[in-house]
Amino acid sequence: MQPFTTLTGVAAPMPLVNIDTDMIIPKQFLKTIKRTGLGKNLFDEMRYDDNGNEIPDFVLNQPAWRKAEILVAGDNFGCGSSREHAPWALLDFGIRCVISTSFADIFHGNCFKNGILPVVLPQEQVDVLMDDARKGENARITVDLEAQTVTSADGHVFRFEVDPFKKHCLLNGLDDIGLTLEKVSAIDSFEAQAQTARPWV
Repeated sequence: MQPFTTLTGVAAPMPLVNIDTDMIIPKQFLKTIKRTGLGKNLFDEMRYDDNGNEIPDFVLNQPAWRKAEILVAGDNFGCGSSREHAPWALLDFGIRCVISTSFADIFHGNCFKNGILPVVLPQEQVDVLMDDARKGENARITVDLEAQTVTSADGHVFRFEVDPFKKHCLLNGLDDIGLTLEKVSAIDSFEAQAQTARPWV
């Protein structure tokens, strides 16, 4: 998993509330178990018409936000089903951070496990960043996980809270497998001792 340290990038404004996981990645794209390739279907029903053509008004189809790495979203982002494909699709598109006033719990946890930083800020601070995001590619937001700050294009600095363990994992690029591999020496030692003590197992 790619570590998350500091990110400076274009933020796309998505002021809708209750953006659920089916909006993020519709159910027909859940057949794959690969973490890659889903970016083209991110927000599929909002990005494309029935003929597969881009809807020009959708934010991620507009030139200023096609390469956005940050989403500034409305309240309760990621609600709905627990599908891990939602953060997979965001990450595959290039989104590394989502900023909102709140997230659904399971989606919030899945973000950390897949290299995405979900940042919770008060509404008035999200409003400032939403205004920044609307300025397009000329306004870049900086997210510093180590310092736990978000800096707007105009230099406003907002501090956010994050679970220390999840912060450690994201800073070091550790998913569940990576955490296990940190203990590989202890696991090998245990297995060797167990084999000697119980060779019939």
